[in-house]
Amino acid sequence: MGDRRWFKIGVYIGAFCLAMVVTMVLATTYKVLFGPPQGIAAAEPSYTVEAAAPKGTSKAPLANQGLIYTAENNPSYRPPERVELADPSNYGERYAVDAYGQPLNNEFLAVLHETVWSANSAINTFQTYHPRDADQVSYHSIIDRDGTVIYVVPPEKRAFGAGNSVFEGANGPETAVTNPAFASSVNNFAYHISLVTPSDGQDNASTHSGYTDAQYKSLAWLMAQTTIPEARITTHAAVDRSGSRQDPRSFNWPHFLEYLHQYPSRAA
Repeated sequence: MGDRRWFKIGVYIGAFCLAMVVTMVLATTYKVLFGPPQGIAAAEPSYTVEAAAPKGTSKAPLANQGLIYTAENNPSYRPPERVELADPSNYGERYAVDAYGQPLNNEFLAVLHETVWSANSAINTFQTYHPRDADQVSYHSIIDRDGTVIYVVPPEKRAFGAGNSVFEGANGPETAVTNPAFASSVNNFAYHISLVTPSDGQDNASTHSGYTDAQYKSLAWLMAQTTIPEARITTHAAVDRSGSRQDPRSFNWPHFLEYLHQYPSRAA
């Protein structure tokens, strides 16, 4: 009996160790595939036109829109990183054509948000299966208070970070209708990044105590990995057409740009 008991214990320990190894391998594989690579372009998925597009429309691949990762890094700073992949119901493919068959070729845009609540609260929401379109929501990345960059949606996918929205830039108004049941938005060409809100910002006030130095450093580092131009880094408040969004509140643009301009490719 004693030998059998020790044999069972050994089997349990072996199974646990094997599970841990498999988990580490999967996490590492995801990081290699979807974390911000250096020196290569963002992965090219096999884009398809989703059900919202009319029948018979082209299924040509979406053109490279400028979300290209560069090799230029400031070696003095590298943020902590981890992966918390959203449930597939909360993100999708980027469209090659809009709901009416018109080509979509907007350059990429970075949209800054804030979580209001904790990083874990946002992650729990994004990892929850949402069968209704109206409930689906996500960001590509979250930057926690200690500067940790949390990857939620792969960059080549379409995160659902903004609803009724438009970007007013040098090319005029930019927005896209990808589902005729909803208002047009910038999601198809946006890279959504959210800063975790300080504890005194968990309300509807117009301001709060702001973001940490580590958050600004990590945001600058993340932006320096891409070729999204400074003029196309904007906020949820700026692109929102509903009049209800004001995030990221108390964002210090000069402080962010001070860190961003330290990178050779982003010098002012």
